[in-house]
Amino acid sequence: MSLDTAWTRDALAAARPKAVAALLRYFRDLGTAEEAYQEACLKALTAWDRNGPPRDPAAWLIFVGRNAALDGVRRRARLTALPDDAALSDLGDAEASLADRIDDGAYRDDILRLLFVCCHPDLPATGSVALALRIVSGLSVAQIARAFLVSEAAMEQRITRAKRVVAGAGVPFNAPGAVERAERLGTVAPMLYLVFNEGYSNAADPARAALCDEGIRLARLLLRLFPAEPEIMGLLALMLLQHSRLAARFDADGAAILLEDQDRSRWDARAIAEGLALVDKAMRHRRPGPYQAQAAIAALHARAADASDTDWAGIDRLYATLERLQPSPVVTLNRAVAHAKVHGPAAALALLEPLGDRLTGYFHFHGVRGAFLQQLGRAGEARDAFGRAVALANTPAEAAHIRTHLDRLQGA
Repeated sequence: MSLDTAWTRDALAAARPKAVAALLRYFRDLGTAEEAYQEACLKALTAWDRNGPPRDPAAWLIFVGRNAALDGVRRRARLTALPDDAALSDLGDAEASLADRIDDGAYRDDILRLLFVCCHPDLPATGSVALALRIVSGLSVAQIARAFLVSEAAMEQRITRAKRVVAGAGVPFNAPGAVERAERLGTVAPMLYLVFNEGYSNAADPARAALCDEGIRLARLLLRLFPAEPEIMGLLALMLLQHSRLAARFDADGAAILLEDQDRSRWDARAIAEGLALVDKAMRHRRPGPYQAQAAIAALHARAADASDTDWAGIDRLYATLERLQPSPVVTLNRAVAHAKVHGPAAALALLEPLGDRLTGYFHFHGVRGAFLQQLGRAGEARDAFGRAVALANTPAEAAHIRTHLDRLQGA
C-alpha cells in the first residue's frame, strides 16, 4: 500500500502539537521531545506507507517517539529495544490504549503547557514567537528567518537561546489547575496574536504574510482545546476578520490602500462569515474582554457594505470600552480615528495631544495627527507630522502612503 505524500505530510503537521506536547511532558526537556518527534516522523514515512495509516497518527507518533528516545536506556537496562521498521504496524492495543487516554482530553493541558513554555516570561517576544513557530508549528529555521528578515544563522541562534532559557527556567510539568490554566491562556493568547500581527503588519511580503495563516491555525487549535472561552473566540474572530481584507490592502505596486478605499468585493466572504459568527457567539457569554472588543470593532467594519455605511459611533463606543478593558495610548490613538468621523478632527486631535510623549516614536501617531491637522487647514504642522511619520515608517508601503499626503500638501 502506498500513501499519498501530501496526506502523510498533512497528518504529521496536524499531529505535531499534540505529539510534541505529550513527549515534552514525558521527558521534561524540549530538545529531547523535539528529537523524539522527528525520529518518529522518519519511521512513519516508511511504516505508514507499508502498513497503512494508524488509527490515530498522534498516538502512533507519541508511542514510537517515546520508545525511540528510550531505546538507549532500554538497551542498558536489558529491556526490549524498539522494534525495527519491519515490525512497526498499527501498534495494536498499545496505540489504542494511548489514543483512548489522549481522547479523554488529557492532551489539552499538554498542548497548553507546550504553548506556555514557548511564551515563558524570561523570553523576549521575538524569542517566544520564533520558538512557537519552530516547536509548535514545525516551520523550518529557514522559513522563520525569511519571515523575520534575518539570516538562518541568526535565527538558529535565537531559537537555541530560547531553548536554553526554557531548559534553565525550571518550568513545572504537572497538570495545571483551573486558576493556572486561566493565567496560561492569558499569556498564550497575546503570543499567538504576535505571530499573526507579524504577518499582518508586513502582508505586502508573501513570505511574512504567511504568518497570518499560522497565527490563525494556532488560534483554531487553542479554541478546539477551550471551546467555551469567549476571549479565544474573540481572538480567532479578530484574526479572521482582519485577514479577510488581505487581497484588497495593497495596490499593484505594493502601496497600502486605506480601509475606506478598499474594494470590498475582494474581501474574503467566508472568513468574514466565520468571524462574525464567532463574535456573536462570544458576546452571548457576557464575559467581555479585549479581544472580543477588538473583534467587535472589526465586525462593524466587515458588516458595512460600503465605507459610508460604517457605524463610526458604534466603533467609537467600542474603543471607549477597550480603553477601560485594556488602557493603552495605541488604543486611544485608534479611538481618535473613529472619534474624528463622529465629532470632527478638532475633537479627535484633542484626544491625541496628551499621547505625544508616549507615542513620539510611533509611525501611526504622526501619520494620524498629520491627517487631522491637514483636515483643519494647518498645513505647516501637518507637513512636519507627515515628515516624522515617513522617518519612522516600518515598511516601504507605509512610507509611500504618507508621501501621498505630503504631495497633496505641496500641491495645495
